Amino acid sequence: MPSVLRAVRPNSVTVPASRAVRAVRAVRVVRRAAVLAVAGLVALPAPGAYADTAAVDDWSLAPVAGGGSRPAEDGRPYFYLEGAPGAVLEDTVAVTNPGAEPRTVELRGADADNEADGAFALKDGAAAKDGGAWVRPAKRKITVPPRTRAEVPFTVTVPDGAVPGDHPAALVASGAGRSTAVRLHLRLSGPTLSALTVERAEIDDDSGEITYDLVNRGNTVLTPRLAVRADGLFGEALDRAPRTLPVELIPGRRVTLSEPWPDAPAFDSADVRLTVTAGGGARDTARASVTFVPWGALAGGAAGLAVLAAGVWRVRRRGRRDVPDEAEQQQTERELTGAAT
Repeated sequence: MPSVLRAVRPNSVTVPASRAVRAVRAVRVVRRAAVLAVAGLVALPAPGAYADTAAVDDWSLAPVAGGGSRPAEDGRPYFYLEGAPGAVLEDTVAVTNPGAEPRTVELRGADADNEADGAFALKDGAAAKDGGAWVRPAKRKITVPPRTRAEVPFTVTVPDGAVPGDHPAALVASGAGRSTAVRLHLRLSGPTLSALTVERAEIDDDSGEITYDLVNRGNTVLTPRLAVRADGLFGEALDRAPRTLPVELIPGRRVTLSEPWPDAPAFDSADVRLTVTAGGGARDTARASVTFVPWGALAGGAAGLAVLAAGVWRVRRRGRRDVPDEAEQQQTERELTGAAT
C-alpha cells in the first residue's frame, strides 16, 4: 500500500513579498541564535523518549480523519479498532513535516504497559508480544518532503487464538532525535470480564499513609474509583467519597498506590475500609487496622512520672533519717538515766 503525500497548506495571510522574505529571514536568524545559545546546555531527547508536543517546524504524528472503527471527520486523538480474532484491521496514520528540510521517520508498533503509579506507558526497548506485535505499517521507514504530509496505511493482523477483550498498544514513530506515539485502542469481540482486586492494604501508624495494590483480574482496561472510610473508637475518623483515580489499569497488571491521611487522629484505633469500583461492574473491598499512639508524648509523661517518683522517694528517705526509731530512743533513755544516777 503506497503512502499518500500531500502538501501542507498553512493559513493564508496577505503580506507583501518583500516584507514576508524579511520576516522569514529574521525568524531563521533568531532561531539559529537560540539554538547556538542553548546547544551546550540542553541535550536532545533520547530516541526512546516520547514527546507530547512537537516544535513548530518539526514533524508530527496523528491519525487520519475518517478512518478506523470509529471515524471522525474533525480528527481523532487516537486509533480505535475493533474486530474478531483472526481479522485483519486497517487504518491510516499521517506524518506531517511543516519544516523546510526532509524528515525521515521509522514506524513500528509497541505494547502498552503501566507506570509505577498506574499511568499509561509503552513497553519501549522490549519486543512487542501483544497488540503492538500485530501492527504492520505499509512502509517501515518513510521520508517526508518539506511542507508535506504523508499518509501511511497500516494493518493490525489479529491471531486466531487471541484472547477477547482489550489489547492496548500504540503506533510509534522515531526520527530526528525524538520519538512520538499515537495510542491504539484495540478490542477483540467475545466474552469480556471487568474484574479487579485490592490487596496488601497497610497503614503507616506515624504518617497515616495508606498503601495498597490494585490488580486487574479481567480482560478490559479499567479506570478505577476509590472510596475510603475509617471508623475509630471515638466514631468516624475518615470518610472520602468515591473519586476517579489517575490510573488506566491494563489487563493482568498490578500497581502499588498510596492514599495520604494527613489529618489522622493522634490517639485512636481505627478500622479502615478501601472500596474500589470500575466500569463493567468491577468491585472489591480491602480492610486494614491501625492504632495511633502519641509515643513521644507518652515517653515525656513517663519521664516526668519517673522524676516525680524519685523525688518522693528521696523525701521519704530523708524523713526516715531525721526521725530515730524506737530502739534508738530506748537506748538513749537508758544512757541518760545512768548518767543521772
